[in-house]
Amino acid sequence: MISLKKYLDLTAAAAPEEERGTDTGEAGTLGLAVAAYRSALREMGSSSVEACPSLGVRLQLGLGEIEEKLSEDTSRAALDRAQSETGEQLRQWGRDTAGHYRKKTDEVRDMLLAMAQTAELVGERDKRCGAQISEVTMRLKQIASLEDLTQMRASIEKSAVDLKNALERMEAEGRQAIAKLRAELSSYQAKLEEAERIATRDALTGLRNRTWVERQIEKRINAGTALSVAVVDIDGFKRVNDEMGHVVGDDLLKQFAGELRSACRAQDLLGRWGGDEFILVFDSGLAEAKRQIDRLRVWVCGKYPLETRTGPIKLKVDASMGLAEHQRGESFKDLLSRADAAMYECKTSTKVNGSVVGRLS
Repeated sequence: MISLKKYLDLTAAAAPEEERGTDTGEAGTLGLAVAAYRSALREMGSSSVEACPSLGVRLQLGLGEIEEKLSEDTSRAALDRAQSETGEQLRQWGRDTAGHYRKKTDEVRDMLLAMAQTAELVGERDKRCGAQISEVTMRLKQIASLEDLTQMRASIEKSAVDLKNALERMEAEGRQAIAKLRAELSSYQAKLEEAERIATRDALTGLRNRTWVERQIEKRINAGTALSVAVVDIDGFKRVNDEMGHVVGDDLLKQFAGELRSACRAQDLLGRWGGDEFILVFDSGLAEAKRQIDRLRVWVCGKYPLETRTGPIKLKVDASMGLAEHQRGESFKDLLSRADAAMYECKTSTKVNGSVVGRLS
C-alpha cells in the first residue's frame, strides 16, 4: 500500500494556495483518498481469499473491520490508523501464509519419504528372502550327489520346509509393508482431498468458487453438451455494506447463498462469482433454464432477517438475473459476457419500472 499520509501532504503542497485547507482542497482530496483506500481494502480481502482460502478469510474480515471504521470516521487521524493497522495485518498474514505453505510442502515431502521407505523395506525383504531361497536351491543341487536315500529324503524335507517358511515370511512381510503404505497414503489422500475441497470452495458462503465453476463450464463447452449460464446479482447490496457494515453484508451473502443452494436441483452447478454475484450452470437449453430461473427468483427474493447495530431487521431483497445459452463455436468468455450483459439489463429494467424481468439471450 502507498503511504497515504505522504500522498496527502504532497497533494496539499501542490494545490493552489487559495484552496489549501478548504473543503475543495485538502478535505476534498481526503475524501477521495479514503474512498480509494476503502476500495483497496475490499479488493485485498477478496484477493487474499483467492490466494490462500484457508487463511484469507481472517485477513478479509480484519480488513473489512478497518474499512468499516473508515466509513464512520474519515479524518486524517483515522486514515493514518487504518494504514498502520492494514500494514500490520498484511505482514502477519504474509508470515502465516508462508508457514501454511511450508507445512503443506512438508506434508508432501513426508508422503514421498514414506513411499521411498516402503520401497526400500520391500527391497530389503526381497534380498533377504532371495538369499534364503538361493541357499535352499544350492542344497537341492547337493542332494544329487548323495547316495543314501535316507539322507536325500531328510535333506529334501528340510529344504521344502525352509522354502515354505521363506515364501510365507516374504508374503507376510509384503502384506505388512503394503498395509503400512496403504494407511499412510490414505492419511495423505485425506489431507489432499481436504486441501482440494478448500481450494474449490468460497470461504464465506461454502459454495464452489469461481475457478472451479469456470473449469466446469469449459469442460462442458469442450464436450459439446447443452449448456446455459445464469449470473445472479443482489440488488442494492453495496448500500447494505455502506449503511449497515460488512458484517451484516456477509451475513446476507451467506443467507442468500443458502437459499440458492436449497432451490437448486442436484444436477445444477452453483458457485459464487465474486462480491454479491453468483453463477449457475444448467445442462440444458434456454427454455428449461428459464423455467428454473423463474422458480429460483420466487424462492430467493424476499425478506431476510439481519442483526444490525441498531437491532434486528427484516430486509427485503431482490435480485437481478441474466441468462445465456451457449452457442456453437462460442468461447467461454463470450458466453459469460452475454449472461453478464443480460443481468445488467435486468438490473436497469428494475430501476426504471420496478419489475424484475431479465432479458434472455
